[in-house]
Parts: sequence; structure tokens; C-alpha cells
Amino acid sequence: MAGHLVALPTETVYGLGADAANAEAVAKIFAAKGRPADHPLIVHLADASHIGQWALEIPQGAKDLAAAFWPGPLTLILKKQPWVPLAVTGGQDTVGLRVPAHPLALALLAAFSAARSPKAAGIAAPSANLFGRVSPTTAAHVREELGDKVSLVLDGGACEVGIESTIVDFSRPQLEILRPGAISPEDIARVIGVLPRLRGKTAGKHTDAIPRVSGSLEAHYAPLTPLRREAPNKLIAELARQAHAGRRVAVLAHGRYAASDTCLAHHWHTAPQEPAAYARQLYANLRMLDALGAELILVEEVPLSIGWQAIADRLARAAAGSGAA
Repeated sequence: MAGHLVALPTETVYGLGADAANAEAVAKIFAAKGRPADHPLIVHLADASHIGQWALEIPQGAKDLAAAFWPGPLTLILKKQPWVPLAVTGGQDTVGLRVPAHPLALALLAAFSAARSPKAAGIAAPSANLFGRVSPTTAAHVREELGDKVSLVLDGGACEVGIESTIVDFSRPQLEILRPGAISPEDIARVIGVLPRLRGKTAGKHTDAIPRVSGSLEAHYAPLTPLRREAPNKLIAELARQAHAGRRVAVLAHGRYAASDTCLAHHWHTAPQEPAAYARQLYANLRMLDALGAELILVEEVPLSIGWQAIADRLARAAAGSGAA
């Protein structure tokens, strides 16, 4: 990759990629995104056979999950090999690894691996957007936000999953999900027989005991327009209050509402009622609503049931990041 930045599609979101073994190239990612230097990156691999080049310790559970879910939206946090640049890991002794499930990303990774052989090959690729903002799920999103900061944007169409990977920490005795995603705790338990703990609301606080990981800050994935979540039974009342005050409000709902209620909004958008489809469209919907010139985005709170955890996580962080939580 000659130290250049390339935006690449994955099944989750578009990544801003650089040679993970090249500290100077990795530094360009941080500069382009405005990303804090202690915020670690995820290394994308061509296939699971490369994991030992980057990880010093690979527990059996990690091997089993890789076999079950790679290529796919799962990141494993493992103790790193001594040579892995600290620029990639945010100065920590752990590294995040995954194999993406997108044909274009896999083709790029395979070609890059072949070119570097026998040296370790991986592409560090956080979301291809400005730090803390809404992640991109199309090539157009990347071009709009990063422009000429990226040498090349590979267009692989809209992302199939639409939200970032599940991050599972194998670096400590207690198995834990550090960031929820499409692969649920129950999915993991079915493979390894252990239900991982879901990291709590202290996720944004850096400690020595818990590895820092991508997307774990309390404020993240945020539009520029203030975003507020409202319970389904309070959404219309709040919309009416805002409309009475003369504010332009954009609404993202997944329930079905009467036309007399929806007309109160500057713009009303109905998202899918099924969680996978909702997640697939989430970031594109937030970007669309952010561009409407509204003064507030109201989002109907999603269910607490299995399948919605990762979406609820992203909306909570988006609200915190927009300053309207």
C-alpha cells in the first residue's frame, strides 16, 4: 500500500485502511480522522491462519469463534506479538483482529498478504469518517466526509450489516463483549458454551484493567444535529411540544403512527421493524436526517430485546455525541 490511505468496504462499515505494520502509514489514519492517538485500531486479516502472526496468545475459545464467525463481523481482542506497533494498539499490550466478510475487502487483503509474504500482513481500518461522527456505509459517505484525505475509495456498494463488529475480549480471565454488534452474546455462547458479559456503561472510561477498543467512548457515531431518544409512548407528545415551539424536528421511528401525528415533523422517516434491517440502514438514515437542516432529531427508542442491543448502544452514543442525550 506504499503508506497511502485506502477506503475499503466491509460488511459492517467502510474502513480507512493503511498497512498495520507501518507506523507512519498508521499515523496518517489518525491525522485524517482527527482520532486520539491512544484510541486503538482493528487489524483486518486475509484469513484466520494469519492470527498467530499478530497474537501472542490464542485461547481455544478464540479459535472456535474465529472458525465459526470469520469471515464476519467479529473482532477478537488478544495479547499482541511484541513486534506489533504500539501505534496500532493505542500503546496497549492487546490487539484487535478480524477477517471481514466482503469480497472486495478480502481480495485486497489477499493481494496485500501475497505481496508482503512471508512478513505479517494486515490492514488497520477504523471507520472512514471523522472521529466521533456517523460511520459511513457507502463509498459516497466516505468521499463526502474525507475528500482528498483518502488516496483511493474502493466502491463495494452499501454495507450489508451496517454497524461495527462485535468486539470480544480474550485478554483477561472474564470473557467480555466490549462492543456489541450483529453477533450476540447468545450466538457466542452457542459456540463456546460460555455467555460473555456485556460491558456496562463505564465503557467510555479508560482503565488499565479493561482494554480500550474502537467505538467504546460514551459519545460516538454522532450527527451534527442534536439527537434525542424518546420512548414510544412519549414520542408524539415531545414532537408536538417541539413543533408548538416552532422548532424543525426530524423523526426516526420504527413504529406505525397516524398521519395526523407524523405531519407535525419537519421530516418523518420510518425505519424497518426488524433489527437486522434497521441496523443496515441506521447510519445512512442518520446521515440523511442530519442533512435536512432540522434543529433536532428525535429517535424512537428501540426495544430492549435480543437483536436490538447493538442498535441501542449506537443510538445512546450518538445522542451523547450530539450533545442532546
